[in-house]
Amino acid sequence: MTKRIVFTALFAALTAVCGFISIPVPGTPIPIVIQNMMVVLDGLLLGPLWGFCAVLVFILCGLIGLPVFSGGTAGIAKLMSPTGGFIIGYAFAALLAGLIARKPDNRRNIVRLVIAALCGFVIMYVPGVIHFMRSLNKTFSETMALCVIPYIPGDLIKMVVSILICIPLRKTVATFVFQEEVTKQEASKEEK
Repeated sequence: MTKRIVFTALFAALTAVCGFISIPVPGTPIPIVIQNMMVVLDGLLLGPLWGFCAVLVFILCGLIGLPVFSGGTAGIAKLMSPTGGFIIGYAFAALLAGLIARKPDNRRNIVRLVIAALCGFVIMYVPGVIHFMRSLNKTFSETMALCVIPYIPGDLIKMVVSILICIPLRKTVATFVFQEEVTKQEASKEEK
């Protein structure tokens, strides 16, 4: 349990650090960040519960004023801003990616990881788009043009990178963090 808590804190910190890499995009208030890749990795590497907890810790740190959101910003005002829905989407992304990928184990299921990463990236847009539309009174097509379409190529690249990072690390995380469950799985296989 201690290892899981430590890794949850570590992944929350890594998510925060990724927020400092923020590239403004002309014509839209949403910067390019690698933070969204990290939240998907949280779910892929820690599973649904601990990945979600890592993102929740990250969001709570931002709400209490630590500069963890994109560009080193923080506070409830950032969450209420037109781009705040994407921060909420981060929690859904980690949860869904983790649910699909499942807890790390010694098996390699690349198809499952691809589906998990894709669904994680897609679901984070849902609250972001809804909140952006409501905050700025934009139409759905205007919102898609500002918040989604320009970011698809970059998110596809980040998705591939997250899968490439995830494949070798899942076995290590399974062995180190979820050691008890991996041992039980191997024991049950030997009994059969």
